[in-house]
Amino acid sequence: MAISDIAAFAHLTDAEIEALAAELDAIRGDVEESLGERDARYIRRTIAAQRVLEAAGRLLLAGSSKRSAWWTGTVTLALAKIIENMEIGHNVMHGQWNWMNDAEIHSSTWEWDMTGVSKHWRSTHNYQHHKYTNIVGMDDDVGYALLRVTRDQPWKPYNIGNLFFNAILAFGFEWGIGFQPIEFGKLLNDGPDREATVLQLRESAVKAGRQAVKDYLAFPGLTSLSPAASYKSTLKANLAANVIRNVWADAVIFCGHFPDGAEKFAKTDMTGESRGHWYLRQMLGSANFDAGPVMRFMSGNLCYQIEHHLYPDLPSNRLREIAARVRELCDKYDLPYTTGSFLVQYGETWRTIAKLSLPDRYLRDTADDAAETRSERMFAGLRFGGTDPATGRRRGLKTALAAVRRWRRGAVLEPRGLTATVAGPPDWDEIHSFPGVLQ
Repeated sequence: MAISDIAAFAHLTDAEIEALAAELDAIRGDVEESLGERDARYIRRTIAAQRVLEAAGRLLLAGSSKRSAWWTGTVTLALAKIIENMEIGHNVMHGQWNWMNDAEIHSSTWEWDMTGVSKHWRSTHNYQHHKYTNIVGMDDDVGYALLRVTRDQPWKPYNIGNLFFNAILAFGFEWGIGFQPIEFGKLLNDGPDREATVLQLRESAVKAGRQAVKDYLAFPGLTSLSPAASYKSTLKANLAANVIRNVWADAVIFCGHFPDGAEKFAKTDMTGESRGHWYLRQMLGSANFDAGPVMRFMSGNLCYQIEHHLYPDLPSNRLREIAARVRELCDKYDLPYTTGSFLVQYGETWRTIAKLSLPDRYLRDTADDAAETRSERMFAGLRFGGTDPATGRRRGLKTALAAVRRWRRGAVLEPRGLTATVAGPPDWDEIHSFPGVLQ
C-alpha cells in the first residue's frame, strides 16, 4: 500500500539522505541571501497588473452590449481572478513575501478573492498539508475527504461516484477549499472543539456572503446602471469567471498531487522523520508539469510543485531557477523527477479517479505497484543498490523503477546476441548485465 519506509523505497542510506538535505538547505540559503528589490518589484507589479486587468474586465462588461465584448470582459475578469488566486493569494499567504515587511503583502493580512477564509486555508494548507504531505490519514488533501485517489483508502459504495464528485469539486473548487477546514462532526459534542467549529462556520458564512454580495449583487447592480449592460449579463459573467477560475485552480493543483509518480505515504513515515526524510517525502510526493512563461505565471508557478513543496515560503518567481538545481540533485541521487505535459498529467489524475471508483478486486495492478499507489514492497525479491561498475553512477530509485517496469513487462534480454526472458525476480546485477534494459 502506501510507502511505509521512505528510505528503503528511495534506495538511499541515512547518510545519503542527510547529504541530500544539506544540498537542499544550501539552495535555500543561496536564494534567501539574494532576495531583494528585483523580487519586491515583481510582486508589486503583479498585483498592479492584476488590478488593472480586473478593472478592464468590469469596464468591458459595463460598456458594451455586444456579445464579443461580453466574452472579452468575462475572460478578462476570469484571468484577473486566476492571477489573484494562484500567483498572488496562494503565494502571499505562504509567507513568500513576508521578508519585505509590507503590511499589504503579508501572509497574516491578505484576504483572497474567493469564498474560503484565508486564515482557515493557512491552517489546513500551510500547517497541515505541507507538513504531512500525502500521508494517508493526516493530509486532508489526499482526496479532500471526497475522492478516492489511493488504494490506501478502502473502497466504499459512494466511491462509484468518484468522477461525478471530481467534476463537482472542479466547478466549485473555491467552495471545497472553504469547507475543507471545517470538521462538522465536532458540532455534535459540547466543548471547546464545538465552539471553535461554530466560530469557523460563522466566519465562513460571513466571507461567503460578502463574496456573493460583491459578485452577484453589487457589481451586477452597478453595471445595470449602464445603458449598454444589464444586471443579468453581468451576473452570468461573474458566475462564469468564478467557474473558470475554479476549474483552472483545480486542474493545476491536481496536476501537482495526483498524476502517476506522486507517491502516498503511511503514518509510520513520520516516526523519527528527519529534515532529510521530510525533503525526500516532498520530492517523491509532488509532480511538476511542463510550462512556458504564460503557463508558469497563470499557474502561480505551481508548474514547479516539487520545488514549491521543498520551499513553500520562497518567492514563486524564483522556482524556475531552483528547479534546475533540484533536477541536478535528482540525477545525482538517481531519484525520479516527475514532470510532463499538462494535459497528460491532468489526464492521469482523471484516469486514476475513474479507476478507483471501482473496488480493488476489479483492478489489475497490485496494491504495491500501481500508477497511483506504490510502496517499497514493489521491490520485494529484487536486490538493488551500489554503483554501476560500467558507468560509476549509483543505482537508486529511478534505475530500480525502470528495471522493475522492464521486468513486469516480460522484457526480452539480449546478451551477446542471444535472446532470454526473465522468468522470475532477478537481482540487480542480473538485470543490469543485459544491454539496453534500462534505456
